Amino acid sequence: MRVRELNSSAVYQAISGNGLNLQLGCFVFSINSRIKPLAASISSLYGDYELSDGALIDFHIDLNVVNHLNAILFRKKAVFLADGFAPFDPLPHQHAPALFEWGMNWCVSSQINTFLIIHAAVVEKNGYAAVMPAPPGSGKSTLTASLIQEGWRLLSDELALLDLQTGYVTPFPRPVSLKNASIDLIRHRYPDVVFGPLSSDTVKGSVCHIKPPSASVEMQHQACPIGWVVFPKYEPGIEAELSNIGKASTVMALADNSFNYNLLAKAGFNILTQIVERADCYRYRYSLLDQAIAAFDSLANSKR
Repeated sequence: MRVRELNSSAVYQAISGNGLNLQLGCFVFSINSRIKPLAASISSLYGDYELSDGALIDFHIDLNVVNHLNAILFRKKAVFLADGFAPFDPLPHQHAPALFEWGMNWCVSSQINTFLIIHAAVVEKNGYAAVMPAPPGSGKSTLTASLIQEGWRLLSDELALLDLQTGYVTPFPRPVSLKNASIDLIRHRYPDVVFGPLSSDTVKGSVCHIKPPSASVEMQHQACPIGWVVFPKYEPGIEAELSNIGKASTVMALADNSFNYNLLAKAGFNILTQIVERADCYRYRYSLLDQAIAAFDSLANSKR
């Protein structure tokens, strides 16, 4: 059964009752909340995802308005709890859909060590994945949002989960986060994309998430080898430039972008060197999405 088989009222009934158990990649999240806009967001963005029977839960999520004891201090604010722990300060309750997404990222990036986890977007075409590590403001998510509307499969917008034995990417496809000017850019460029609710005046500015392509969700259990490591950077007005990076520099940059490289120690180093040895490694500077899409398609076609 998939979320789309429930209407928004049924989703709310589930999350406000015994919980809604979502299969997100290889993880199951049990969601509990009495915030109705969150139910609407789940209905619009997660319709293609499977519902788990709940026999095995990886994360128990509770997202609700703070209790009455704190009502004076935290009026109309929501708190995210993961297995009873609050990793963030309470936020305005209208930011609950964004807090939900940030919280699930936190769960995996801070609690899972069965993968090497890199802060990176991952997309796939022609059987190979492009891993795109980049700091905030690089245009990574905007580029990802465009590529997945142009025939690329979404494996993740934020977290590259690298198998410690094979080096393959384990998919964790979820709604793609857009901020500020990127929201209208993608809305105008791809009018058929489904947008979730807009969260304004967050610490990141205006934030909105878009629904992943159905095909990406259908393939969320299919791991993928890495063909390219690309460090993208949006720079207004420049000529597009794709330049090679040395293997050693790539390993160090990936390690710097990892959540658990130091914890995994030798296993993390071994799998990074294995991945980078097999992959083509680049920096990519661009100012126009059309050029970026063409550049990535050219990489994909080279693997045919």
